[in-house]
Amino acid sequence: MTKAEFINVIAAKGGYAKKDAEKALAAVLGAVTDTLAEGGKVSLMGFGTFEVRDRAAKDSINPLTKKPVHVDAKKVPAFKAGKALKDAVNK
Repeated sequence: MTKAEFINVIAAKGGYAKKDAEKALAAVLGAVTDTLAEGGKVSLMGFGTFEVRDRAAKDSINPLTKKPVHVDAKKVPAFKAGKALKDAVNK
């Protein structure tokens, strides 16, 4: 599903105008992004949890040149699905 399709679904299910649905989606995504950027966690009961995880530095190999490459440590966003979402997907 694309962002435009998602906005259409929000508008249809919520009875909103597309512009209002787009503003609502932007607000939600902005709030999640801001919280994760600050190192926080967003938990939506029944849906899941967005959090930031640390990824350790490692030595890898460039598949194109076959030369060793060092990959620095970094923080990455992660999502863990909640039980209700898992159950809905496994019906």
